[in-house]
Amino acid sequence: MYEFENALLDKGHNYIAGCDEVGRGPLAGPVVAAAVILDPFNKIEGLNDSKKLSEKKRIRLSKEIIEKAIAYKITYIYPEEIDRINIYQASKKAMIISINNLDITPTFVLSDAMPLDELSMPHLSIIKGDSKSATIAAASIIAKVERDNFMIELSKQYPKFGFEKHKGYPTKMHLEAIKKFGVNEHYRKSYKPVSDIINKQMELKI
Repeated sequence: MYEFENALLDKGHNYIAGCDEVGRGPLAGPVVAAAVILDPFNKIEGLNDSKKLSEKKRIRLSKEIIEKAIAYKITYIYPEEIDRINIYQASKKAMIISINNLDITPTFVLSDAMPLDELSMPHLSIIKGDSKSATIAAASIIAKVERDNFMIELSKQYPKFGFEKHKGYPTKMHLEAIKKFGVNEHYRKSYKPVSDIINKQMELKI
């Protein structure tokens, strides 16, 4: 998991940022990106793609990453903007904002599958980077835990939707809840299941 980082360290890059986003697929809630610069002399064991880790392990690792990281930044892009600029552009924007707002300017950036040519510093996009690079994995973990916590808090405001269970993803339970209760401001209205339900409800009102 440290192969990319070790090669960059050998070339004199002391501040390697990893960047990843979470939440492209959900019908509701923000897309969340994180950028992290890990301490190369204080390695974290067990880092992997956040989707391959149990919730308990993600939460434990997220705390360790935040404690040990040289710098990290988390950025939210909310549904209104996702609908306006599309999810790909929203994901990219969140990643670039996170990188540019780190307290330390990275000397190199590793991103998960997303080309970030807008960056001023050298960078590399790695396909499935969150399972190949420790720094990208760390970013994916803290982004995932952050977004999950947001959706759990949102479920307290909207208990009928079950956000704490599905985190906004299009599960059968979630789709049934939307059909029954409609949508609120936290939904991505450009996403087909949501727009279809809105259109049906408008037809019924007419």
